Amino acid sequence: MTEIRRVLSGMRPTGRLHLGNYHGALANWVDLQDRYECFFFVADWHALTSDYENPKSIPEFIREMLIDWLSVGLSPERSTLFVQSLVKEHAELFLLLSMITPVPWLERNPTYKDQIVQLENKDLSTFGFLGYPVLQAADIIIYKADAVPVGIDQVPHIEITREIARRFNFLYGNVFPEPQAILTPSSKILGLDRRKMSKSYNNAIFLADSPEEIAAKVSTMVTDPNRARRKDPGNPDICNVFEFHRLYSPAAVVAEIDPACRKAEIGCVECKKRMAEYLISALEPIREKRRALEADPNVVSDIIVEGSRKARIVAASTMEEVRSALGLKRSNA
Repeated sequence: MTEIRRVLSGMRPTGRLHLGNYHGALANWVDLQDRYECFFFVADWHALTSDYENPKSIPEFIREMLIDWLSVGLSPERSTLFVQSLVKEHAELFLLLSMITPVPWLERNPTYKDQIVQLENKDLSTFGFLGYPVLQAADIIIYKADAVPVGIDQVPHIEITREIARRFNFLYGNVFPEPQAILTPSSKILGLDRRKMSKSYNNAIFLADSPEEIAAKVSTMVTDPNRARRKDPGNPDICNVFEFHRLYSPAAVVAEIDPACRKAEIGCVECKKRMAEYLISALEPIREKRRALEADPNVVSDIIVEGSRKARIVAASTMEEVRSALGLKRSNA
């Protein structure tokens, strides 16, 4: 296995992020930036593969997402934070890789098949949607990333990237390393209704939510479905609120609530209120950082410009190698 030195990952800009995003990816990114050279990018071109009819909201979504990134601890001093579309070399490499990528590789992509079914209300019969794994491969290998942090369901994407890099190297000489997947621990956070936390399900607690919004949302959370009355004993093992307690409440409180729930010594309403207090307290530093960033809009803009400039230096260097390998002229840009 190749020693990991450089890590890359990205997110589509969909607006403000929620606790599922934090526990599913961002917390891991914050940890990785202290151990590796990290590149984290806003995948705005990828957003167009399925939402090409409504692009006007993307600029604001980019800003909101960057504010959340910075608020949870991603740092432009420790990571390169940039916007995909500001590094045009991604598009050039995507074009060149599309020339050598067999269509069956893309058609067998499990995510492609799943999305066609799940997003049946959208017309996804486009080249961009079919070919987005090629763009994703370009995003990764243009920085010669050694690894990409992903969930288990995204591992097939990394394998396609490895196959594309391997095919390029076979045809034109060794230019790209084959990136490996760093498995991100699965998030135990579910939405208010015990489904996956998602904006589309309207069941999310956002990092930017006010204390009042958090308290109101927590009050609606689904608990043990078998506990119909206050006097009924509960089962914390299947209670969503208790999972939040494990993450945000002090260990002593968790140890107290577990047996109290099983003996019906504490009701769900009280249990939710106590958890909400600790959740609100835990998210206050994030909200405070967000307020400071919102007060000075130039900060985020400057970070985007500088991060994209740094990313383009690396990407441009790689593209010189790619053009040389293919016998193409050097760019004058």
